[in-house]
Amino acid sequence: MNITSKSIRPFIGAKNYQTSRSFYLDLGFKEVPTSRKMSYFYKGAFGFYLQEAYVKDWVDNSMIFLEVEHLENTLVSIQRLKLTDKYENVRLSKIVQNDWGNEFFLHDPSGILWHIGTFKTQTKQVKKQPDEA
Repeated sequence: MNITSKSIRPFIGAKNYQTSRSFYLDLGFKEVPTSRKMSYFYKGAFGFYLQEAYVKDWVDNSMIFLEVEHLENTLVSIQRLKLTDKYENVRLSKIVQNDWGNEFFLHDPSGILWHIGTFKTQTKQVKKQPDEA
């Protein structure tokens, strides 16, 4: 397969679309509405589609990993936003240390679980498969 990838953009649901839009704007994402019921949210080269669609099993099992450069600074910045006070159901954890790297968790108002973390050097280097060129 010879594909030159430019981006990957997951679709996530929202229990309350307007609340989730506000949450992601407060988190620092920029919004590009694509229709009445969907927007593209981005920060730099990373982005995702938020849609006015809620299926509990889907949303409760949706997870996104956001790799950042400075994990501690990122956590402090998010804590300062006081999102857990402003939005119902939003939860923010402390940093968890793992063998592969470190992360903390942020649940959005609908229950989407964000893993925000950093990888140890050896974990970042993914070996290419024989069919990848």
